[in-house]
Amino acid sequence: MSSGASLSIIPTLFVALGGAVGAAARFQVGLMMARLTGPGITFPWGTLTVNLAGSFVMGALLGWFAKGGGDSENLRVFLIVGLMGGFTTFSAFSAEMVTMVYRGQVGMAAGYVAASVIAGMAAFAIGLVATQSLG
Repeated sequence: MSSGASLSIIPTLFVALGGAVGAAARFQVGLMMARLTGPGITFPWGTLTVNLAGSFVMGALLGWFAKGGGDSENLRVFLIVGLMGGFTTFSAFSAEMVTMVYRGQVGMAAGYVAASVIAGMAAFAIGLVATQSLG
């Protein structure tokens, strides 16, 4: 095994660790919101809270990294890919969309939003119907 191949596992381990922490945090936020809103509430307050908090934190982290904070690639993949990816993928969606707008790619950003939402819901519905029809 070459030294390059053996070194590539380290960032993957940082992503995995961050993902585990992010997923656990997401689960805890969901439990907390369920306790706060009480039984019988059908609005997904936990998911909304995670998406909004995750988007804020992703923006803050990307801004911090852009200003030169955290020069470690392992820290970047732990926080951005792992932690935030495990907490909410909506934060990545928000970061990508805002970056397109910031670059002046407004049409591309609008298409990305429309495709993500419409195609995502369609893919979900197709998957749901496909598994229900399996009998």
